[in-house]
Amino acid sequence: MGEAPVSEDGTVTRSAEYVGSFPVDDRCLDDQIERLHTQLKSLKKCKRRKSVSLKFSSKGVKMYNEDETTLLMAHALRRVSLSTARPIDAQFAFVSHNPGSTDAQLYCHVFQARHSRAAQFLNLLLCRCFQLSYLDKHPEEAQEKSVGSLPRRNPSLLNHGFPLSVSALVSFRRAPFLGLFPGTKKNHKSSDELTSSQDEVFPTSSPSLVRKKAMRAKGMCSGAYRSFTFTPLKQRIAQERLNASQGKDQDKAPAKRSRAPSLAESEEALAQAVWCWDGIATDSSYSLLADDVLGSYLLCPHPKKPKCGSIIIRFPTGLITHLIENTRKGKFLLEKCKTEFSSIAELIDHYTATRNELACRLSCARVNHCYEWEENTSKPQPLKSLNKAKMKSTHRKDWV
Repeated sequence: MGEAPVSEDGTVTRSAEYVGSFPVDDRCLDDQIERLHTQLKSLKKCKRRKSVSLKFSSKGVKMYNEDETTLLMAHALRRVSLSTARPIDAQFAFVSHNPGSTDAQLYCHVFQARHSRAAQFLNLLLCRCFQLSYLDKHPEEAQEKSVGSLPRRNPSLLNHGFPLSVSALVSFRRAPFLGLFPGTKKNHKSSDELTSSQDEVFPTSSPSLVRKKAMRAKGMCSGAYRSFTFTPLKQRIAQERLNASQGKDQDKAPAKRSRAPSLAESEEALAQAVWCWDGIATDSSYSLLADDVLGSYLLCPHPKKPKCGSIIIRFPTGLITHLIENTRKGKFLLEKCKTEFSSIAELIDHYTATRNELACRLSCARVNHCYEWEENTSKPQPLKSLNKAKMKSTHRKDWV
C-alpha cells in the first residue's frame, strides 16, 4: 500500500465507504467487542454506502465527502473509545460519542474498505493515533533511548574510509575482529583500546600508504583504486561518527531520536510501531496491555532471552508471554506451536484469523487509553490503568 501521505499538520488521508452507525450498549469491554463484531458481520452485505475521505491525526478523526470539500463528521480523539477491524470482510470501525449527544450513549461508525489490507491499514492508523496521543499526554512514560543500550558491533573497514575494493585486498587475519570468527578467542579490551588497535592496523591518517602496500602485494595497477576518494576531512568525520556509535559521546549530550514518531509510515513500519507500542516504555506498555481488549498483544524482546523476540498476549487468565523461536530454515515459530511462518506479519495474520493452540485469537481492536467519558472537562481524565507490572524497562531491539 506504500507509505501514508502526510500533510504539513501531520494528517493522513485515506478513502473508504461509510456504511453507517449503530448505538453501542453499555457493557464490559470484552462483551462489547464480541457484540460489535457480531453486528459488523451482519452489515457486511449492506449496499447503502457513501464514498468518503477519512483524515487521521493525533487530534482526532474527520470524515469528508469524496472530494474533501464538505466536512461530514468530526470526532476528537479523546472521545473515541476504541478502534477495530474485520479484515476478512474488509471492514473498519471505531466507537465514539457523537458530538452533541448525551455522554452516556456510544455509537459505532462502520466503514467498508477496498480490501482487507486497506481495512487493516485504517485500523492501524487510528491505533497509532491512540499511542501518539498517549505519548503526548504522558511524556514521562516515553521509552528511554540511550546510546549505551544500543547493540554493539565492531566497525568495518568502510567506517575508516576504505571502499570495498581495498577491503578485499587487506588480510582479515590482521584485522582486530577478535571473537567474531570460529576458533578465535574473546577479547575483553575496552572500546578505547579496540579503537587504538584498529588505528594501528588501518592508519586513517595515511590511507594512501595502505593503498600502495596493497597494490605492491597484489601487483595491481593504480586504476583499480580510482574510487578511493576519501580526504582527511572525510576520514575525520567518519572517525567522529565511529566514536559516537561506540558510545564515547554519550556523557556529553543526551541521545536524540533519529526520527520522531508520526503517522507517515509505510504499512509494514506502521504495523510494527503499533504491535511494538513503539515509543512507550516497556513497563507502561505492560500496564496498558492489561487494560486493553481480550486478545490484544505486544511484541518485544523476551524478558529472559533479550536476543529473542516474544509476543505478550492478554488472555482471560491475564498476560501470557510466548517466545518467538527462529527455526533453522529462517522461519518463525511460536513457542509450543507447530506452524512455521516466513515473517512476523504472517504469524500475526494467522493467529488473528484462528486461535489454533492459543487460548484465544489475537485481536485487531485497541482501546484508547486517553479516552474521556465526559465532553466538557477542565482537566483531561484518561482511563486509569491497572497496577503496573514490576518489570525493568528495556530497549526494544528491531528483532522483528
